[in-house]
Amino acid sequence: MNAVQPITNASSATEITSRGVRGLLMRLWPTVIAYCLILAAVIVVTRLHGATDYVGPDNDDGMRLVEVRDFLAGQGWFDLMQYRLGLNGGTLMHWSRLIDLPIASLIWFLGLFVPRETAEALALGIWPVSLILPAMLAMAVAGRRIGGVAGMHISLGLTALAIYTGNRFAPGAIDHHNAQLALVSTMTAMLLDPKRRGWSYAVAGIAAAIAIAIGAETTPFVAAVCLTVAVLWAWEGTDFAVAAQSFGLALAITISILFFATVPPRLYSMVTCDNLSLGYYSLAAIGGGLLLFCAVFASGLAKPLRFAALALVGAGVLGSAVVIAPQCLSDPLAGLDPMLVELWLRNVSEAKSILALARSEPFDIGAFYAAGLFGIAVCIFRIVQRDRMQIHLVLLFLLVISWAIALVQVRGSTFSNLISILPLALLIIDIRRISNSDSENIAVALVYVVTVLAGVPAAWGLGGGLISLQMENEAQKKASEPAKEKACASREALAPLAGLPVGLVSAPSEMGVAILRFTQNRVLSAPYHRNQGGMLTELHIGMAEPQEAEAFLKGAGVTTLAFCPSDPQTRQLAKLKPDGLYAQLGKGNIPAYLEPLPKAADAAVQFFRYRPAAN
Repeated sequence: MNAVQPITNASSATEITSRGVRGLLMRLWPTVIAYCLILAAVIVVTRLHGATDYVGPDNDDGMRLVEVRDFLAGQGWFDLMQYRLGLNGGTLMHWSRLIDLPIASLIWFLGLFVPRETAEALALGIWPVSLILPAMLAMAVAGRRIGGVAGMHISLGLTALAIYTGNRFAPGAIDHHNAQLALVSTMTAMLLDPKRRGWSYAVAGIAAAIAIAIGAETTPFVAAVCLTVAVLWAWEGTDFAVAAQSFGLALAITISILFFATVPPRLYSMVTCDNLSLGYYSLAAIGGGLLLFCAVFASGLAKPLRFAALALVGAGVLGSAVVIAPQCLSDPLAGLDPMLVELWLRNVSEAKSILALARSEPFDIGAFYAAGLFGIAVCIFRIVQRDRMQIHLVLLFLLVISWAIALVQVRGSTFSNLISILPLALLIIDIRRISNSDSENIAVALVYVVTVLAGVPAAWGLGGGLISLQMENEAQKKASEPAKEKACASREALAPLAGLPVGLVSAPSEMGVAILRFTQNRVLSAPYHRNQGGMLTELHIGMAEPQEAEAFLKGAGVTTLAFCPSDPQTRQLAKLKPDGLYAQLGKGNIPAYLEPLPKAADAAVQFFRYRPAAN
C-alpha cells in the first residue's frame, strides 16, 4: 500500500493541474494573455532573426519615425508640417499625433537608459507587438459572444494566424494600420453583444471616433457600424434604447474631444477628406447626436415611426454632408494630378483595384479576396437557413462593406479578412461537432480541414504562389525587385550625402523617406498625395530633356540629384521619354551642369551635385 500511495498522489496532482489549466482556458483573460504571449514571442523571434533594420519595410513606417523625431525635437503638437518634404514651405501631412504620441513617449522613456538609436529600435519593436493584445482581445470577445468557449479559441487561433502571416504587427511596423485593425475588431465585437449592454455600445462609439481620428481609411467601415446601430434601434425600439443612447453619446463626445485635441485651431474651418477635419467631425457629431435624441424620445414609438425617424436622421446627416463636405462624398484622391495617377498611384500595390491586381498579380487575388467572399457566402447561407440571423446579418453587412472597399483599393481586404473569421468560426464549430459525432466519416473530416484553411488568407496566397511557380518563374523576379529598390534607399547607398552641405535632393519618390530618415537634407519627392508639387517636379526633371530639366532643377532650388537606375519609376520614366534626363543618365550622357560625386563600384545610386550653368 505504501508503494502505491505516491503514484496515486502524483496522478491526483496531475489531474488537478490539468483541470486547473482547462479551467483557465475557458476564461477570457487568461486565454487571451496566453495566446498573445505565445504569438508575440513567435513574431519577435522569427521576424527579428536576420533583420537588418529596426524600421518596417513600408515607407509609412519610416515616415512615421521621421515625424516622431521632429516631435521629440520640439515641433509642436498641432504642427503637422513636414518642412523637409516638397517644395519651399514643406508639406502638411494628414497623419494623427494620436499614433505619434505613444511611440515618442516610448523613445523618450527608453532614451533615459540607452542611446537614442537603441531606444528607437526598442520602441519600434514594443509598440506594434503591444497592439496584438487589443486586437486579440476583441476577436476573443466576439468569438465567445457568438460561439462560446469554442468560438473564442477558434477566433483566437485564426486571428493569430492572420497576424503572424501579415506584417501589420511585426516589430518596426509603426504605421497606423495595426491600430486600425484593433479598432475594427473592437467595433465588431461590441456590436455582437447579445445582452445589448450600454457599455459595449459606448466602447463601440469610442472606438469609432478614434478610428476616424487616426485615419480616413476606416471611415466607410465606421459609417457601416453607425448604420448598423441605427437600424438595430429602429427594429428593436425600447429594448435597444440604452445601447443606441450609449453609442450616440460616446461617438459625439469622443469625436468632439479628439477634434479639438488634435486639429490645429487655424484649421477648424477647413474640410479635408483624408483625415479628421470639420467634415468628418461634424458628420460624426451630428449623426451621434441625432441618434441619441431619437433613442431618448422615440424609442417607444411604433416600428414604422421609428424607421421614419431614422430616415429623418439619415436625411439630416446626408444634408449636412452635402452642405459641409460635398467633396468627401467622392474619392478623396479624385483631385490627384492625372500624371501622378498614371505614373505613381497605379503602381502603389495597396491602392490597386481588383481589376488592376488581376492584370499585374492575378495569383495574389485569393489572398486578398477569397476569405472575405467565403465569409459572405457563409453569412448568406445562414440567413437563408434562419440560423442565428441577427448575428449573421450584422456580420454580412460589415463584411460586404469591407469587401466592396477592397474591390476598389486592395488595402480594404485586411478588414474583410479579419471579420470573415467570425462567421467561419461558427461554421467550423458546427462541422467539428458533426465530425466528432461521425469520426469515421473521411468526407466530413476533409470538409473540416478545408473550412479551416479557407479562413486563412495566407493559405490562399500560398496556393496562388504555388500555381504561379508552376506556370512561370515570376517569384524570383518579384523577389529581386524589392531588394533592388531597397538598395537605392539603404543607409550605405545614401552615405555620399553626408559629405555635402545640407540642401534639397531630387530623388525618386521611393527614396524620399530614407533620405529624410538618414540625413538632414530636404527632399523634393516622397510617395504622399499631399506632396503633389514636389512629386510632379521630380517627374518632370526625370522626363524633360537635359536642357529643360535644368530649368526645373534651378526653379525648385535643387542642390543634389540622385539617379538610381534600378528604381522602377526611374526605369518607367526612361522608357517613356528616351530623350529625357533619366534616360540620358542611364546611357552615360551627363550634362555639364551635373557633377558626379564619388561612389563605390557596387553602389546602387549615383549622386550628382547641381552646378548652375554660367549665364
